[in-house]
Amino acid sequence: MAEEEPTKNPKKIDGNTMVAMCLARARINAMFGVVGIPVTSLASKAVALGVRFIAFHNEQSAGYAASAYGYLTRTPGILLTVSGPGCVHGLAGLSNAAINGWPMVMISGSCEQSCVGRGDFQELDQVASVKPFSKFSAKATDITKIPESVFSVIDLALSGRPGGTYLDLPSDVLHQVVDESEAEGLITKALESRNSNLADKPKISASEIQKAVDLLKGAERPLIVFGKGAAYAKAENELTKMIETTGIPFLPTPMGKGLLSDTHHLAATASRSLAIGKCDVALVVGARLNWLLHFGEPPKWSKDVKFILVDICKEEIELRKPFLGITGDAKDVLGTMNKVIKDDPFCFGKTHPWIEAIRNKSKENVKKMELQLAKDVVPFNFMTPMRIIRDTILQAGSPAPILVSEGANTMDIGRAVLVQNEPRTRLDAGTWGTMGVGLGYCIAAAVASPGRLVVAVEGDSGFGFSAMEVETLVRYQLPVVVIVFNNGGVYGGDRRNPDEISGPYKDDPAPTSFVPEAAYHILIKAFGGKGYLCATPTELKSALDESFSDKKPAVINVVIDPYAGAESGRLQHKN
Repeated sequence: MAEEEPTKNPKKIDGNTMVAMCLARARINAMFGVVGIPVTSLASKAVALGVRFIAFHNEQSAGYAASAYGYLTRTPGILLTVSGPGCVHGLAGLSNAAINGWPMVMISGSCEQSCVGRGDFQELDQVASVKPFSKFSAKATDITKIPESVFSVIDLALSGRPGGTYLDLPSDVLHQVVDESEAEGLITKALESRNSNLADKPKISASEIQKAVDLLKGAERPLIVFGKGAAYAKAENELTKMIETTGIPFLPTPMGKGLLSDTHHLAATASRSLAIGKCDVALVVGARLNWLLHFGEPPKWSKDVKFILVDICKEEIELRKPFLGITGDAKDVLGTMNKVIKDDPFCFGKTHPWIEAIRNKSKENVKKMELQLAKDVVPFNFMTPMRIIRDTILQAGSPAPILVSEGANTMDIGRAVLVQNEPRTRLDAGTWGTMGVGLGYCIAAAVASPGRLVVAVEGDSGFGFSAMEVETLVRYQLPVVVIVFNNGGVYGGDRRNPDEISGPYKDDPAPTSFVPEAAYHILIKAFGGKGYLCATPTELKSALDESFSDKKPAVINVVIDPYAGAESGRLQHKN
């Protein structure tokens, strides 16, 4: 008689593995963060299951990366942090996602549940801490709650207007175990019970669509404005069809640039003041009437302008009180409008007075700017290096490099000079005007679009927020070229009036000053990357050509005249 084989002990799965399994089942491909107690094992388990983990030096930068990754991929960017202070540092990214309307999930470890209120290691009520910036928060109080919690935060980050959500993982839960078969059953059950209605888009009102088309058709000076909401919705084809069918000029917000080429004959970017000041009907798609668009109010806008506001969020429309509001996905709304226009077409021809006025003003302003750009000014002002960078980016062809821009003068001037010809190729300070996003955004773009060149054009102050992440670029060998406009400080060098230089600390550096001509290019060399110091057009052109060709981590340190820019850029009135 054969002996019975001993029963094998079933394989055990801990909470870390359970979370990793859920992320993989949710088709999460990348995660950003800083490991430590109690989430180090979670990161390793996720990598083993096919989720790429990009390890940062600082949760703030990792959070910015996660938020931008969500925007670029329409998949929630995942940020992993340790407990307590790690969670607090991660709030920068979570709040950035909330303000910009980008899908992101912050996952933080937390202290043992039995120790809450007793002063445990890094103890913090993290669910309460994230509340102002989180659409939804879940705390997995037991390993069996992990699957439902993971899928909920992912789904809710994407629903309606995208934004940030939060998942809290107590350390004791991460160490709990269940049989592998039970884990599979829990995950399957949670997958089956996901709320499919969360992915539903708002139903579009046919009568509102008709009203919108009629308003545009009856306008004398119509304008189409679109922003990063339209970019997120991938509405570039629908926008192009509408604009080229109707002949209506368009104005993108900074991160809407590229949905149609900046050089399109109907682009009103170079005649912005005329376009918004004189239009009588404005179709605003995926852009909020906030400070970036002067709240849609006089004196920048005409007091009689009729706004047609298209937004995924009903509350946004109710807040702005436009002449006509359409709640819906930008791509869907524009597609439906195009069908109505096709049945009863209209077009503002090239000789229409409004189109001629926009075109002529644009040509006039572009000519003025090109005259400034044509001069080789040394020591560098902002214009000369920006022209060289623009021309080198354009020479790179398609797919165009993804541009990341931050800084006061650097970003403001770059927005006017640098040309976007392809959608979702510009990332900048966004709705909040956030400084410090640069390196995180660069890493997100490189991970979201493998092999594509990413070019950051940064002020030295903006670069300083996350400069240590150049080591991350080198470690993962990401094709990122960081161009630092080095003018020796915030806005520039010491710009104080004589009467401000007094008191016991008058010999200290000015609050706006950094070390003059700091060798930022040396920093990346310490980690094995390439660094370039450029003070002339020839040096800059050579550095750009070489670094763009190499597609390897590089920092180009461009020395700028400390007095070339303006304090606070174009927002001097607010400082």
